[in-house]
Amino acid sequence: MSTTPTPPSGARGAIDLSALGGQPAPAGSSPSSPTAQPAPSGSAPGLPAGLLVDVTDATFSEVMNRTLQVPAVLVIWSSAHQQTVGLAERVAAVAAELEGRLFVVSADVQTSPGILQAFQPVIVQAFGQLSVPVTFGLLQGQPVPLFPGLPQDAEIRTVLDQLVQAAVQNGITGRVDLGPAPAGSGDGFDDEMPPLPPLIQEAYDAIDRGDLEGAVTAYEKALELNPKDHEAELGLAQVRLMQRTDGIDAQAVRAAAAASPEDVDAQIAVADLDVLGGHVADAFTRLIDTVKATEGADRDKARTHLLDLFNVVGNHDERVRKGRTALMNALF
Repeated sequence: MSTTPTPPSGARGAIDLSALGGQPAPAGSSPSSPTAQPAPSGSAPGLPAGLLVDVTDATFSEVMNRTLQVPAVLVIWSSAHQQTVGLAERVAAVAAELEGRLFVVSADVQTSPGILQAFQPVIVQAFGQLSVPVTFGLLQGQPVPLFPGLPQDAEIRTVLDQLVQAAVQNGITGRVDLGPAPAGSGDGFDDEMPPLPPLIQEAYDAIDRGDLEGAVTAYEKALELNPKDHEAELGLAQVRLMQRTDGIDAQAVRAAAAASPEDVDAQIAVADLDVLGGHVADAFTRLIDTVKATEGADRDKARTHLLDLFNVVGNHDERVRKGRTALMNALF
């Protein structure tokens, strides 16, 4: 999956949540909560209907499913911190210029702590600390780190343009209907989302429950029925990555890899973390360097794992094409 660079000035205005141990304060319990404002909504003045979607822990999986067809931008903020309020509306105002090529998702950690908890490892991996606000792209259910903090509108516009380009490269070309929506007509999407194939839906439901093994089983069944099912192949690779990185101590893994460059398993573990955090090129380079530096079974292990990560990212990604060329050069 294509990623976009993080603007260097994006961290301004970020609130470090590390002292909270990854758990936001309950709504209304923060000393600053009297100044909190309601979450932004798609009916905000000046914003087209359906462009800005509020989510909760209960509705987030539905939004992730939509990103199979239409790319999205997720803004995670906190109503307990006044300076973060309104960022989602600013992002949506910029997104409105893109003629429905993406929609914006607003998640307040005070009312949706599960979303923050789910994204905590990726936030720390991508931005170095647990903080809000943070903004991600969502392409086919996969998070793409965009920026932390409160960037300027020009920076937001640059990154959203890059996100749209990445979506097109991955075949995600659906749009949101930004015209006026009659009362009760829905959420602004052009057409009702077609139902997923039963086994793919079964895998998604398993992931929502935290049952990664169940998701693997569903994807494997789908591939048994159709070995050319690209969606099942990609989903299986991504879930297996989630399994490998579940509960991993990122700092310890990176320290072990730095201390033992010849340890193939340690290099593989860091590569997994890099892909999970959106640092795809770093992961590929690490394993290609490992292939160059090893022989025999170790070399084959590094090569095979790199091929697995190519599947996680997707063969249409330009970095995968470059990675395959670099791997071939390393082997021959």
